[in-house]
Amino acid sequence: MSEEIKVEESSGNVFLDIGFSEEEAEYHQLRVDLAFSIYHLLEEQKLTPAKAEARFGLDPSDVSRLKETDFTDFTVERLLMILKRLNRKVEIHIKPSDKTTNYQRVFVT
Repeated sequence: MSEEIKVEESSGNVFLDIGFSEEEAEYHQLRVDLAFSIYHLLEEQKLTPAKAEARFGLDPSDVSRLKETDFTDFTVERLLMILKRLNRKVEIHIKPSDKTTNYQRVFVT
């Protein structure tokens, strides 16, 4: 006796899928995207908290939390400042919506 499993297609934003409002979902997704970008930079450059502090002036506790994927207390602004300290250029492009979604989507590459 097998049960049928219901599968629902994702919107592309897990926060929206689990019930956050569109605005909250977009904000949380942006934070996670920025934090993962920083996480990958830290891993790519093999930066320990001490090395990140010496080389870029980053707070070692911030680096530790980012490396442990604990993004809970990081605002978008704080994450952008960390990216700046890591010598990364952040560009924001504004263009008309394609009308396929009811919310805005910010992409981090």
